[in-house]
Amino acid sequence: MPQIIVLPHEELCPQGTLFDVEPGVSICDALLQHGVEIEHACEKSCACTTCHVILREGFNSLKPAEDLEEDMLDKAWGLEPTSRLSCQALVADKDLVVEIPKYTINMAKEGHK
Repeated sequence: MPQIIVLPHEELCPQGTLFDVEPGVSICDALLQHGVEIEHACEKSCACTTCHVILREGFNSLKPAEDLEEDMLDKAWGLEPTSRLSCQALVADKDLVVEIPKYTINMAKEGHK
């Protein structure tokens, strides 16, 4: 079973984390299921960029992004060649090292206290 290794993020995961994940699950769902509260303002419908992640390892194991995801990624803060929207990227059979960017373009967090 592949693992997701999350690099430390100041607010969402200060120590970093790692966990096993079933293939076919979106990176966003896997993060949320394991207590990493990544933003997903559009409820995972590929209509924003708040769940943008950068794959530091394992990028090539994922299916290529579809056109809509590519169009949305163009608007993401800190875009890199291995960027994906975590709501659209499904885990395959390889381990992934995920970096969550420090910023998103979302100006307000839903349900944030």
